Amino acid sequence: MRAGYLSEYFEGVAAKRLSAVEADETRSNQHEYNATRRMLDFIGRPSEKTRMPARFLYLTDEDPDPIVEDAFLTLYDSRKDQPRRAAEYRFYFPTTTVSLNAAEGDLLVIAKRRDEGLLVVIAENGSSVSRQIEWLFGFVDLAHPGFSVKSELETEQDRIEFASRFILENIGIVVETTAETFLDTMLEKFGGVFPKTRDFSAYARSTVNDLDPREDQDAVLMAWMEREEILFRTLERYLIADRLSKGFSGEAQAPVDVDGFLSFSLSVQNRRKSRVGLALENHLEHMFIGCDIQYTRTAVTENKARPDFLFPGGAAYHNPDFDPLRLTMLGVKSTCKDRWRQVLAEADKIANKHLLTLETAISTNQTDEMAAKRLQLVLPRGLHNTYTPQQQAWLMDVTSFTALVRERQEI
Repeated sequence: MRAGYLSEYFEGVAAKRLSAVEADETRSNQHEYNATRRMLDFIGRPSEKTRMPARFLYLTDEDPDPIVEDAFLTLYDSRKDQPRRAAEYRFYFPTTTVSLNAAEGDLLVIAKRRDEGLLVVIAENGSSVSRQIEWLFGFVDLAHPGFSVKSELETEQDRIEFASRFILENIGIVVETTAETFLDTMLEKFGGVFPKTRDFSAYARSTVNDLDPREDQDAVLMAWMEREEILFRTLERYLIADRLSKGFSGEAQAPVDVDGFLSFSLSVQNRRKSRVGLALENHLEHMFIGCDIQYTRTAVTENKARPDFLFPGGAAYHNPDFDPLRLTMLGVKSTCKDRWRQVLAEADKIANKHLLTLETAISTNQTDEMAAKRLQLVLPRGLHNTYTPQQQAWLMDVTSFTALVRERQEI
C-alpha cells in the first residue's frame, strides 16, 4: 500500500460490461457474475460459500447523487461437489434497487476495499460517469465478455490528484487531504469560521509562491485550485470536529436534536458543492486581471441571463456599434452533467460560446452535442488526457482561451 495512490483504498478492482443475462432479471434468475482467477487473487478462494458485505451504487449523468444500497455478494465454487473438475467461482448478488436499474452494456466494477468490504459500482452505458470510472482505474478496452482486472494500483495512472479525488468521492470514497501546518494561521485569520469564498480563494493563492498567471495559465489555475481544496478540507475537518464535539442537544443528558444534526449535515454538503464552482470563478477572475484582460463578471444580457464572464465587458456587448465577432463569453462550471446546456441561452449576440470546466472524461455523446451546438469546451491542459484522442484534438486549454480573448481585445 502506498499513500497517495489508489492502492491506499483498494486491494484490487475488476470491471466489465454487463451482459443481458446479468442485467435483465426477466432473462435469468441466476443473479450471478463469473469470477476470474485474477479477481480471486485479491478477493480470496473460500472453501465454503461465503457472504461478503458490499455497498452497491448505480450512477447516471442525470442524477447527481448515486443510488446506494448495502447488501452482499456471495462467493462460492459452483464445482465444489465435482472434485475432478477445476474450481469455478461465481458471485451471487441479491435483488437490489441498484440491480433493478442495471441494463445490458452498463459498466460493472467490483473493488476490494482495504477495510475488507466490497464496492460494487454500476454506471450507465455511454455516460460521462462511466467514462470517468474507466479512466480512474485505467481500463481501456472492456469489449470482451469477462472481467478486466487490476491489482497493481501504484503506477502514475493510479496517483490520486485533483480530478481523481472528485471521482472517488462520487463513489463514496472520502480522500483525506489536509495541510495541518496552515491550520493555526487559518483559525487566527478567519476567526474560527468559514470566510467568504472570495476571501478564502485569495488566501489560498497567497500560500502558493512563484506562480505567474501570465506564463502558464493551465498549470497556475490547477495549482490554485489544488491548494484551495486542500486548505478548505483542512479547515473544514477542524470546524466539523469542533461542532460535533458540542453535540446537537441543548442540555447535558438531553435527547439528540436530530433536526439540528440533519440541518448541519446538509449545510456541510451544500457548502462543498457550491464552493468549488465559486472558487474556480474567483481564480479565473484573478488570472484575467493578471493577464490584463478586460471582462465583466455576470453581466446582464438578454432575458436577464448572466454569463459568468463576458469579454471585453457588458458595455461593449450592449454597444450596437461594437463588432460582435470581438465578443467572447465564458461559462464556468466545475462539473457539467446536463447543466452545460444552460450556457447556450446566455449572450445571444455571441454565436460561438465557451465553457470552462474541471470535469474529466465527459462522454463523446456529450462533447459531440456541444460541438454541434457551437459550444467550445475549455479545460486545464492536465485534464485533457482523460478524454479520447479524438476529443483531445477538439478541446481548448486555458492558455489558448486567454490568448484568443487577448487577441480580440487588441484588434
